[in-house]
Amino acid sequence: MKRVIIICEGETEREFCQNVLATHLIHRDIHIQAPLIKKTMGGIVKWDILKREIETHLQEPNVVVTTFIDYYGVYQKHSFPNWEEAERIVDKNKRMDFLENAMKMSIAESIRHRYIPYLQLHEFEGLLFNDIQIFHQQVPKAELVGLTELQKTFEDYDNPEMINNSKETSPSHRLKRIIKGYNKPLYGHYFAEAIGINRIREKSPRFNEWITKIINH
Repeated sequence: MKRVIIICEGETEREFCQNVLATHLIHRDIHIQAPLIKKTMGGIVKWDILKREIETHLQEPNVVVTTFIDYYGVYQKHSFPNWEEAERIVDKNKRMDFLENAMKMSIAESIRHRYIPYLQLHEFEGLLFNDIQIFHQQVPKAELVGLTELQKTFEDYDNPEMINNSKETSPSHRLKRIIKGYNKPLYGHYFAEAIGINRIREKSPRFNEWITKIINH
């Protein structure tokens, strides 16, 4: 059985990995562990700290290590490799590819072949904007207070990964306005389970590519 360590930025990502992704991958003979970033136990850190954690895990034999981090929360102050150059790339998908390659090349050469860098564009919550019917099925009618914004979001974005990353328009901030009393880890888990990993993969190409890399590594 292949073992994969997915270093998660926060509780929402870890809940998703443990309760949704693990079930999907175990059928492919892949066992995952989903620790939080050790330094903060939830929250992004500077690249040199994260890099040390990645390389520490890679010292274990026969393990693949990957990261599950929201691009939305990474800033220049976190000193990710080639950050300033990446920010000049207009196409967000190409920007993510550039950053992920820089992250991989920053890892020690002897072990980097077992590292799969991944930045979620723009944040995990974007994946939840997969099927508008899930909102109606999972959220009590009295709590679904932002129907107009919900419908417009689905009209504007065929690919939920492209829902943009300003403080007002990021997926998580939209969800806070759309759902009264929105609880990030709770709804993230329930929504992802209700949607199903295959439908998430079908609608979110970068996420799908990441899962494919994990499976095929």
